[in-house]
Amino acid sequence: MSPYDPSAFPPFAVTVDLVVLTVRRHALCALVVRRGEPPFQGRWALPGGFVRGDEDLSAAAARELTEETGLCAQDPAATVPAPGNGAHLEQLATYGDPRRDPRMRVVSVAHLALAPDLPAPRAGGDAHSARWAPVEDLLSQDGGFGRDGEQPAPLAFDHAQILADGVERARSKIEYSSLATAFCPAEFTVGELRRVYEAVWGVALDPRNFHRKVTGTPGFLVPSGGTTTRQGGRPAQLFRAGGATLLNPPMLRPEV
Repeated sequence: MSPYDPSAFPPFAVTVDLVVLTVRRHALCALVVRRGEPPFQGRWALPGGFVRGDEDLSAAAARELTEETGLCAQDPAATVPAPGNGAHLEQLATYGDPRRDPRMRVVSVAHLALAPDLPAPRAGGDAHSARWAPVEDLLSQDGGFGRDGEQPAPLAFDHAQILADGVERARSKIEYSSLATAFCPAEFTVGELRRVYEAVWGVALDPRNFHRKVTGTPGFLVPSGGTTTRQGGRPAQLFRAGGATLLNPPMLRPEV
């Protein structure tokens, strides 16, 4: 084996970026932070950071998730999302355009995190502020995103593309898996689950048809034995996530 010279190869850094999605006020929202340092100082970006020398990618993503949201990632050995027991966290994709970061060559391994309605986030690291923003606004084609009174601007780096990829991953996965329950509390109604699908897909669904599909899909939902009036009106039956990982038949997204 010929001698290996590390100096013969250009150095580069590895980061993790997080697409953290939740449903707030019946809208699909993502966590964004305002950058406090160059590059793109003052612009909104996805949370994330550099991978430390002594950690693997999943550990780095879980650390950043905790630092930015206070959430712990679910046990990766769990086959079914467990609402109320940490956030669902999975690797999304890798982004390595040589020009994606003006500082140096940086490869980002993006991760997707899903959790029920979350409290106001806190800023950390080089972020000056953090907030939940509707995905529809963040991915607007009308000049980008900006808070009230701000000049809209695209997300920093290539984060608009990463966010779009994360949203599409979530939209497609809730078609054939039980992942939609990761947006719900431990016990939820069919109406609350329907509003998750409506928020993620961006469409209105027929309540009766939706109820028939989800309660008729083996292993998707399990009655918890309780009811609630938190939605107003008559008491609604409460369910929890069942043991199914894949949905058969799948919950196909309506064509719009």
